[in-house]
Amino acid sequence: MNETHPGFGTSETAKRRNIGFLLLKNFNMISLASAIEPLHIANKLSGKTLYSWYTLTEDGEPVLASDGIQISPDGAMTDVFDLDTVIVAGGVNIRCSYSKRELAWLRSMARKGRKLGGLCTGAYALAEAGLLDGYECSVHWECIASLQESYPNVNCTSRLYSVDRDRITTSGGAVPLDLMLNMIRQEHGYQLSAEVSEMLICDRIRNEVDEQRTPLRHLLGTTQPKLVEVVALMESNLEEVIELDALAAYVGFSRRQLERLFQRYLQCSPSRYYLKLRLARARQLLRQTSMTVIEVASACGFVSTSHFSKCYRENIGVPPRDDRKGAHLNPDSPGDISTQLLIQDPKPEAEHASTALAALTEAKSEPSYASVAL
Repeated sequence: MNETHPGFGTSETAKRRNIGFLLLKNFNMISLASAIEPLHIANKLSGKTLYSWYTLTEDGEPVLASDGIQISPDGAMTDVFDLDTVIVAGGVNIRCSYSKRELAWLRSMARKGRKLGGLCTGAYALAEAGLLDGYECSVHWECIASLQESYPNVNCTSRLYSVDRDRITTSGGAVPLDLMLNMIRQEHGYQLSAEVSEMLICDRIRNEVDEQRTPLRHLLGTTQPKLVEVVALMESNLEEVIELDALAAYVGFSRRQLERLFQRYLQCSPSRYYLKLRLARARQLLRQTSMTVIEVASACGFVSTSHFSKCYRENIGVPPRDDRKGAHLNPDSPGDISTQLLIQDPKPEAEHASTALAALTEAKSEPSYASVAL
């Protein structure tokens, strides 16, 4: 079964895709590896060169990733590689990581009709070049607010990744793996995508509707420690639900004070927020485990299966059993499905510690570095 998708081809029309990864200074290594490995495995399993990829830098010189590992690229961005897609790999300290020359080259790629994308914070470079105006864009949750503030014409979203016409952006981390698995499915069929997923031991392919889980303390900062404390207590007690009066007493508030706090900062009541947490957990268990609906209901604090099903249907849109069936049995569903970047670092062993320290020092200059401390 073929299904078209904006930005992707179909298994009938797709030809070999040539992808160039523009590596900015301090790019995120895991995002790059997560994007490339599925393409490598797809070629290996199909026995065909479905995808070709090239690592590029501004001048063709080696570049350091945010973890201090040095990559020798395939060439300079201006070299002739006959690319149909260009993806910018970003990382920490992004505003200091791209040049005017790189932005100009990205604009030239757009004029030539190339698909453009960004990994992690790579979307910043595209936005700075004016190439995301009017497009939906995904970026790491630490940077959503700042990107939206700096580029109001960009439609920032908290989704894991976005495919909007000829723009592809991902939030970072290992999310490019999901993006590429979905791209492989759209271009070459479900079977190949499933086999690549199995080779990479990926038990669930997330899709565009999945959202990043932004830590509440990042959204609120340090302004509302009591609210963060109550939510943390909720998250730790999904099976044995704590009464609202007890939650309020725990942080020294009255029930009414707590309700006002939730309405002001989370735009819902405490009980509603608690229910959303329990249903989100229930959906994870339904899609990712073999637990029965009764067991899931009990694990998420529902006293009866009928009440659980009613709440689930009202909030998720489908009954629990149908959601599980859709996730596991529909070949075109992005639900559960039953890399190496080999880099040689020639530096002497004694220098490795200083490399790691340098990477940490560099990362700390990033405004959003470790905004959520453990």
